[in-house]
Amino acid sequence: MEEWGRELEFGLAEVKFNRRLAARAMAPGRLRVGFTNGRGGDAHVPVFRSHQMSKHVESTLPAATAEIIRSIYGEVPEELARGIEELIRSPRTRRRDSSDSWDERDIVLISYADQVRDADDRPLETLRRFLLDHDVDELIRCVHLLPFCPSSGDDGFSVIDYLSVDPGIGDWEDIAELGKSFDLMFDLVLNHTSRRHRWFQRYLEDDPEYERFYIEVDPGTDLSSVVRPRSLPLLTEFDSASGVRSVWTTFSDDQVDLNYANPRVMLAMIQTLVAYARRGARIVRLDAIAYLWKEIGTSCVHLPKTHAAVRLMRDVLDRVAPGTLVLTETNVPHAENVSYFGDGTDEAHLVYQFSLPPLLLDAIHGGDTEVLQQWLSGLSPPSPTTTFFNFTASHDGIGVRPLEGLVPPSRVERLVDVVRRHGGRVSMRRGPDGRDHPYELNITYLDAVADRQTVAADEHARRFLATQAVMLAMRGVPAVYFHSLVGTPNDQAGVEATGQNRRINRHKYSREVLETAITAEGSLQRSVYEGYRHLLQVRRQLPGFHPAAGQASIAVTEAGLIGFWRAPGRDERIAVLANLCGHERSVPAGLLEGALHDRLSGESWTGDVAITMPAFRVRWMTAE
Repeated sequence: MEEWGRELEFGLAEVKFNRRLAARAMAPGRLRVGFTNGRGGDAHVPVFRSHQMSKHVESTLPAATAEIIRSIYGEVPEELARGIEELIRSPRTRRRDSSDSWDERDIVLISYADQVRDADDRPLETLRRFLLDHDVDELIRCVHLLPFCPSSGDDGFSVIDYLSVDPGIGDWEDIAELGKSFDLMFDLVLNHTSRRHRWFQRYLEDDPEYERFYIEVDPGTDLSSVVRPRSLPLLTEFDSASGVRSVWTTFSDDQVDLNYANPRVMLAMIQTLVAYARRGARIVRLDAIAYLWKEIGTSCVHLPKTHAAVRLMRDVLDRVAPGTLVLTETNVPHAENVSYFGDGTDEAHLVYQFSLPPLLLDAIHGGDTEVLQQWLSGLSPPSPTTTFFNFTASHDGIGVRPLEGLVPPSRVERLVDVVRRHGGRVSMRRGPDGRDHPYELNITYLDAVADRQTVAADEHARRFLATQAVMLAMRGVPAVYFHSLVGTPNDQAGVEATGQNRRINRHKYSREVLETAITAEGSLQRSVYEGYRHLLQVRRQLPGFHPAAGQASIAVTEAGLIGFWRAPGRDERIAVLANLCGHERSVPAGLLEGALHDRLSGESWTGDVAITMPAFRVRWMTAE
């Protein structure tokens, strides 16, 4: 296994680093990237000029691929070209035909590999057994395994070795076994590595092969234009063999940003991407992709070369592992988020619907659904081969930047106050004004929708399941966080033990405790678990919820209501109605035509009768 990993690390066996070529590239004429090395000299990235590339590479690298590479580097670096060429020549890994990328049965479960533990087995095997023992394979098609590689922190996102499985969790065989019952989704944590990664350790040792793997900046450089997702220093000092280095760390001092201006970094990560597809990933999530490319004097977020990097990764995957889907993770305002669809054919197949979680909370706590209804009416992916990745909760908190431009700051502050009252925490980011602003609400989504200290369990469950029913009905592929499925409360002990706000929503269960929680008579967790299973069972049976089926607004007018059609104009169309307030509402007679049947409650109506909407009720209505 180690030997296999080393071959993939910088290319297949015959793709080796050429020291003589590198030395030539560092001669006069090398490309300046705007960084200094912190020791008084200019820092440069080796660029392999096109005239140095053999005709064999020129003639066999696909023209479209070469053009994307030129848009990033200005030239086609030889080692990058040869490495990609070798991947393209290797045997293909095919998932499924691209015209059948998804259907209404595509629902994703987001879970840590060690989400459920049992003393008698490895966590990956325990998770698989729990899911199968509860027939989750009949409800969920795909399991998103959050980072399972050896890691130094952030619950897996400080990766030490991309091509290994943490032995405390299991091994590749365990992942393959899970893949027999579910499609799989992996994370490519491509913005940074752990400070303990072998690449970074060799960088600190002044190994010339790793000298440009990370981004070193003179600490006196003006970095005020850089968009910050954290209220932490952007640069971190590290002791190296030649002295102190100030290195770029976007997220924390344990997560050191990679330098994609070095083509060898790009090649290493593309090879990792392909390795994940060959290890069974049907979907690959590009973690924190927005921050990938850095240019001093810019925002260093969503730069054109970041989009070009996504196009290059998509291009290679389409050639090497057709049917593998690319999902971009960009916790930013909506317009910026959907820009990663590209032209609808060349970047992400799916983008996270980051505005949805806070908009649902804004509606349910304010009783005003107008903003949510307007936002829903404007959602349309750019092509039939792209769609949204809908969710309300994940391993991270609830981002509030995606509310920018949608609601006034006063409504964001209201959500901040609600979350604090419900036992949650608020993480901040440093703004361009030098002040800290709310960035993320850290709380389980269950506790975000209601205060368990003041709201009865049955109403709490109804509120929560209403938000989930709206999410599941929207155009796109829905994703359900494990803790939403089983109704996990805030993990206050986890926050206090680690000092990390995000631990509030990352609880790890022993199987015995989990089984007790979801079966306890009259408990909130049991109500949520059973209610969620019902939603998933019904959803899978409705072709109108196909991700490619259209979505159009229903003209509901009462405060607290939203409504939209799925698959409008088709025989299997679905009318989705939701009351997100605490008072009964009604949809007037004649707004919906014909005889309708609520697939969730079993009730029926004709078009000449008003439809009652009890508090926190959602209806999925089809023609009788």
